[in-house]
Amino acid sequence: MRVLLIKTSSLGDVVHTLPALTDAQRAIPGIQFDWVVEEGFAEIPAWHPAVAQVIPVAIRRWRKNLLQTLRTGEWRRFKARLRETRYDLVIDAQGLLKSAWLTRYVKAPVAGLDRDSAREPMASRFYDRRYTVPRDQHALERVRQLFAQALGYELPQAIGDYGLDRAQLAAPGEEPYLLFLHGTTWPSKHWPEAYWRELAERMSAFGWAIRLPWGNAEEKARAE
Repeated sequence: MRVLLIKTSSLGDVVHTLPALTDAQRAIPGIQFDWVVEEGFAEIPAWHPAVAQVIPVAIRRWRKNLLQTLRTGEWRRFKARLRETRYDLVIDAQGLLKSAWLTRYVKAPVAGLDRDSAREPMASRFYDRRYTVPRDQHALERVRQLFAQALGYELPQAIGDYGLDRAQLAAPGEEPYLLFLHGTTWPSKHWPEAYWRELAERMSAFGWAIRLPWGNAEEKARAE
């Protein structure tokens, strides 16, 4: 079975989608996913063995200069890539109009959240199959529930397993480290820097190295 997954951003939401892939892989032997994701996060889906192909999209960059995007042919090439593969199903795990719009370019049934479950209710109009997933729970569990319903398997009761291919994450002999995901889309979601420093000091005392990823100049400044 080949599934196209649309979950473009943000960093935390992309990471929180990984356990749903593990659930599906264990429930449906041989299932493979192609994943549409923002170009800045394109490395993350490749960490999971159920992902056959990562399809980068640049909505954040393209919408800043639509005319240039059309002139360069990037949008045309992206649409052509979506149509290269025959999919059994498309899952929009984002529930936004921008992600739902992308499903128009794929000839396959589209599954997503119903209007009461999606962040943007209008997005549900683009789906052939709509599922109810209560909103008052962690994003990780919501995606797991959506996958279980869309793909027709019983939701595992165990804690979500990210299922990472560790060979993709560390070079041979590299010391163990903790990755602090400090970047957010909205400043109101930032954890205070003083708290990050205190946490880093405590973890360093236990012998852990600390890594701070960044995706833009502002995040780089915070990391430093």
